[in-house]
Amino acid sequence: MKNIFKLILMSSALIFAGACTDLDEVLVGEVSEPFNGEEPTFGTFDGGGSGPSDAVSSAYNQLRESGSANHGGYWSVQTVSSDEAAITQKGGDWYDGGIWIDMHRHTYGPTNGPVNGTWGQQYSAIGACNTALAAGNLDANQTAQVRALRAFFYYRLLDLYGRVKLVTTPGTDAPQSTRAQVFNFVESELLASLGIASVIGMDLSSSPLSASQTRYRINRFAALGLLAKLYLNAGVYTGTPRYAEASVAAGYVIDNGGYTLCDTGCSVPNPAKRPSVASDPDTLEGYAAVFAPNNNTNPEIVWAIAYDNVSGTNMNFAQMTLHYSSQFTWNLQNQPWNGYSALEDFYNSYDAADKRKTANFIVGPQADYEGSAILDYASTEADISLVYTTDINELEPNASRQGGARLGKFSFRQGQRDNMDNDMPIIRLGDMYLIRGEADARVAGDWNVALTDVNTIRARAGVSALGSLTADDFLAERGREMFMEVTRRQDLIRFGKYNDAWWEKPASAAFRNVFPIPQEQIDASGGTLTQNPGY
Repeated sequence: MKNIFKLILMSSALIFAGACTDLDEVLVGEVSEPFNGEEPTFGTFDGGGSGPSDAVSSAYNQLRESGSANHGGYWSVQTVSSDEAAITQKGGDWYDGGIWIDMHRHTYGPTNGPVNGTWGQQYSAIGACNTALAAGNLDANQTAQVRALRAFFYYRLLDLYGRVKLVTTPGTDAPQSTRAQVFNFVESELLASLGIASVIGMDLSSSPLSASQTRYRINRFAALGLLAKLYLNAGVYTGTPRYAEASVAAGYVIDNGGYTLCDTGCSVPNPAKRPSVASDPDTLEGYAAVFAPNNNTNPEIVWAIAYDNVSGTNMNFAQMTLHYSSQFTWNLQNQPWNGYSALEDFYNSYDAADKRKTANFIVGPQADYEGSAILDYASTEADISLVYTTDINELEPNASRQGGARLGKFSFRQGQRDNMDNDMPIIRLGDMYLIRGEADARVAGDWNVALTDVNTIRARAGVSALGSLTADDFLAERGREMFMEVTRRQDLIRFGKYNDAWWEKPASAAFRNVFPIPQEQIDASGGTLTQNPGY
């Protein structure tokens, strides 16, 4: 069958909520292309749905509402402030008053919109948890879950802002706590949810949390995973390291949870497969399968946010990162926004043979569903083929529209809507190996102690085992594994690298390690909130 595919191209304005302003795609000319094969059809797709419906659903739904995987909130401020990715200004596109340039260069201040929005997102989620607890109709297991869930949102606030209010009852206020007090609250709530006083020598036989694998609900392994993350960063939060506890908590998840690394033989059908493109694999295996649109039964994931394109919305990485014309590769319902790109140095930190490099990034010439070259009609180059370059010419004011590897770790599917189906891991086994390895190395004062755990992760990635380790080696390995999982800013701070200079970012002052308390919140507090030092 041969059909002639004729596109009459015209100037059109892109308007979408929450993304960026004045995105004008100027297209000129007329293009005719032969279309060979069948029109694309997309069968029934099961992405796992939006999670169970029960007495604690309203609280858990806040995981999707709190900026976990969409533009403008928690995920964005954690990621764009690190050396993983940037939102470049492309002429009139994506300037947005300079808020993302400030985030990248660490010149953010108390009136930065995403800094304020992220604060509000977390407190809205905490409010839902407080309401669920105050209702008085939860059993012991549900109560423990919601207390741990609320602790998770306070963990985010602890990490981002440090000095926040510990509000635990609906309709009440609280004084501003120190960062150490917030840490102590998060720790005590997680320990209480587990029914233990300490992870050292713990006995979970009386824990109200389940030992069953309940990926969309907090079980005892998810709570221990949260404690492992908390203890890993305790030195930053309180000045007192807690690495021994971090190792014990992570090790318990590894040894007792029944979870396995998704490696060779752990695969799912590839929902992005284009039948006419031979280079598209039929299946996604190992690391790539952990983050696929159909990852809802992945054996590595301990606790995840349940996303669904209809009933569990607010994951839109495809819209956030892809060039407008990449709509034709995945038959996306709407044109993407062409915002986020990976930094070249971060991309280049991967070995060429690293399977994670292929899974995490989209680079090179782009082709449509039939395998034909996609064109960027607004390009001023002689060759207007869409090619994602690994380099970016500048952060602002006229960054390349095709510059930077695109963020593909949470991979896409054919016929995708604006919202994605991929579950987002909060606790997964790969992270637990790296936490245990780092914690043990820091306790021993010898990074080589982490070799076994690091090489376990590297083996899955298809790269050779390391014979020795330094702190920089470990940080780089953790970055490669945890890309896009909102740990990079934390890791850079813990390793003393967050204030370093990197691409288009000068060295920044140490006070930038916490974000400012939003001015809007200070103004509304009646004097009960004060600003973090330096702002």
